[in-house]
Order: sequence, then C-alpha cells, then structure tokens
Amino acid sequence: MALAATACNGGNDSPEAKNTAPSASADKQRELPPALTKQQALAAIDRYARVNNKANADRDRTLLDTIEDGPLYAMSVSDYKETEGLTKAERKPYKPWAYDIQNSRLYIPRIAAGQPRWFAAALSGTKGKAPSRLAVFAEQPQHKRWEMVSVADLYGADLPKVALDSDGYAAAVAANGDKDVAAGADLLRSGVLDNFATGGQNSGKKIFTKSKASSQQIMVHDRTVPKYGSQGTSTFAGATNRHRDAYALKTTDGGALVFFSHSHTQTDAVARSELQLNPGKDDRAWLYDVPRRSIRYTFVCNDAATVPAKAAPSTLLAYTCARTAASGPPVNSASLPRA
Repeated sequence: MALAATACNGGNDSPEAKNTAPSASADKQRELPPALTKQQALAAIDRYARVNNKANADRDRTLLDTIEDGPLYAMSVSDYKETEGLTKAERKPYKPWAYDIQNSRLYIPRIAAGQPRWFAAALSGTKGKAPSRLAVFAEQPQHKRWEMVSVADLYGADLPKVALDSDGYAAAVAANGDKDVAAGADLLRSGVLDNFATGGQNSGKKIFTKSKASSQQIMVHDRTVPKYGSQGTSTFAGATNRHRDAYALKTTDGGALVFFSHSHTQTDAVARSELQLNPGKDDRAWLYDVPRRSIRYTFVCNDAATVPAKAAPSTLLAYTCARTAASGPPVNSASLPRA
C-alpha cells in the first residue's frame, strides 16, 4: 500500500482604515511607544530573507536559529531533516528567494513597558504581487534581534482590516480569554483541530464561518480519510502543542486578528495483517524505507483568523502546516504482499 503524508498544505500605504474618532482608551493607547519603527521592521524582514537563504543553502540549523523561533523554527528544521533523507539525486537545487519589501504591509502594535515586543506583516514573495503570507516577528531581547516565529499562507486576496492610528501603528489586544476578543486562541485552535479531525462537523463549522482557508482544511480531511478504501484507515487528531504563544491586533470593526499555532496527528493503518504501508522517499528521514503496520505523522501548523467584536463565527484567513515527525511499528516479515 503506497502512502504519502497529507501536508494539510516596503512602504505601508495599506488599505486598512485609520481611526478618525479616537476614544479615551485610544488616546491612552497612543501614549505607548510602538514595538519598533517601520524602518526597523522592514530591516528585520530584509535580514530574515538574507540570512534564511544562507541557512537553507547549507541546512545550517545554528544560523537558522538566529532568525527563527517557535513553531516556524520547528517546521523549518523538519524540512531540513526531510531533505537530508533524500539521496543527492533526489534533492532539488536550492533557489534563493526574497520578500518584496516595498510591497509589504506592516502591523506594528504599540506596546506597554515590560510587555514582549512583536509585530506582524503581510508579505509577498513575488515582486509586484499582492501579499500572500501573514507573518509574526518577535523580539529576542537577550540576543538583541528580531526573529520570525510564525508565517501562514493566505487563502484569498483580502488582507485583514487592522485598525491603525493616525501614525500608522496598531493596537495589541490579549489573544486569549474573553476580555479583548470574542473568541480566543484556544477556542480557535479547537475549531481548526475539528476541521481536520471531523471535517468541521462538531465545532469547526460553528467556530468558523465558511472561508477558503477553513474549506481547505476540511478538504484535507475529506480527501485523506477515505483514501485507502477497504485496505486501511487514516484519521486525524489533536496533538500536544508545544507552541502556545498567540498574538492579536485590533481590527477596524472592533474585533481582532489573531495569530496562533496548533499541532495535530495523522495516523494511517492497514485494515488486515497481510497488508503493509510502504513509506515514500519524503518519509525516509523518519521511517528509513521500512514497511510499517501503521504510521503516525505529527504536524506543526501556523494559523491566523479574524474574530468579530461580538459572539459570532470567526473567519480563518491563513494556515500552513509542516510534518515534524513520523513513526510506527515495522512489519516483521519482508515477504508479506504489498497492497
């Protein structure tokens, strides 16, 4: 039985409306300094791309660790591992890339003293094209540098309408709890996990309104679960999430743009003892071309969603997943037939 893991997957003249009738709380917010200047943010994005190219060319984990952290670093290191499992003939030559800095959209929050500093950006990897990814950078004060901690592919062309003040800076809100957002990161995470596990039938379609990103996750479930027919099963489930940091920005409608991460598993298993799962070349780094009775893949994913001001379904805008582990009991006899 052949198988393959399902991957589940400038200036700032942006279209976001600026608040023109400030409230007392808005006045207090504007007294706070921004996490960094727009020029510093653009420099951090440019540095990320330059160093990332160097690190990727040699799969240099130490160098990569100077520009990435959190779930993104785990995803990138996993990509290195997958490449190292391929033969030299199977590996594709590395192609350097760059963000279109001048076409980026910056969402820099004002941050209170003592709070972690971070900012978000909508980024394009193709010059002259609209942004196609949402990224979060966080400051690593012990190293005096900014590192990308999350990036997710946008599904659809519409950018989130982040509220910006008269100076072009955003307002950060708490990403969890119900004080600042109608649906916190934990609730959003449970909806995403349900999209994969049940196709959204339990909570996913209640937590999220229909969107291209949510529909894509549901499609992954719908296509993957029946793929083996009567010869095997494929199921999704939530997994221990080591990356629980979440970030949120106020939007023009009084809601929030929330960035969060999740982890899930995909478990493939044969239906009968005379069958076996044959790992593909992309699994080799973890499974060594050894046939298995079952295989459990673990994925780490970054997500972004907009949450309305009052209780109502949220909208999943972006997500990206990467397989970070694979394991399963090997078949003892090499003489068994392959399905």
